[in-house]
Amino acid sequence: MTKALLIIDVQNDFTEGGALAIAGGDAVAAGVSAFLAARAGDYDVVAASRDWHDADSDNGGHFADDPDFLDTWPEHCVAGTPGAEYDELFTADAVTHHVHKGQGKPAYSMFEGVTQDGTTIAEVLSARGVLTADVVGLATDHCVRASVLDATAHGIHIRVLTDLVAGVGAESSETALAEMAHAGAELIESSQAAEESGA
Repeated sequence: MTKALLIIDVQNDFTEGGALAIAGGDAVAAGVSAFLAARAGDYDVVAASRDWHDADSDNGGHFADDPDFLDTWPEHCVAGTPGAEYDELFTADAVTHHVHKGQGKPAYSMFEGVTQDGTTIAEVLSARGVLTADVVGLATDHCVRASVLDATAHGIHIRVLTDLVAGVGAESSETALAEMAHAGAELIESSQAAEESGA
């Protein structure tokens, strides 16, 4: 069975010290790197998304001076700035597809972005015959949630590796995980993923 690992927004602006820092973001970055070091060979596709917002633009109302932190946000992950780069604890050597999203418009799901050649991740996964994917990254209650729901809508069986995600809020993250599970995603720890791969 062809498998993918989808790594959501492990970027400086979403980890400790960033514009929209998530508690535990650095730990997720380091954990994903360790997981890849051990398990990258389990996956036919390793895709990593990044918010990649336009400079000198509110990106379709995504940026606001007085954000509500639901639909509008402080400026973050502007293309070409240090905040948009991968967290330094995330080793991206095994990534096969880099996805940019939110270029001039709000975008939460990896499925709203494109790779460097303009291909959507849905097209990449379909072309490779991917039927199942594991999801890790940031933030559980926003971009991880949106990406998982889109993936399940595309007919991909999703496993969320719960020890390799972190969210903005505890309650909203629990709600998001429940919503993902209701949509058909499995919630497992990365050690279980390794076991099921024959480790």
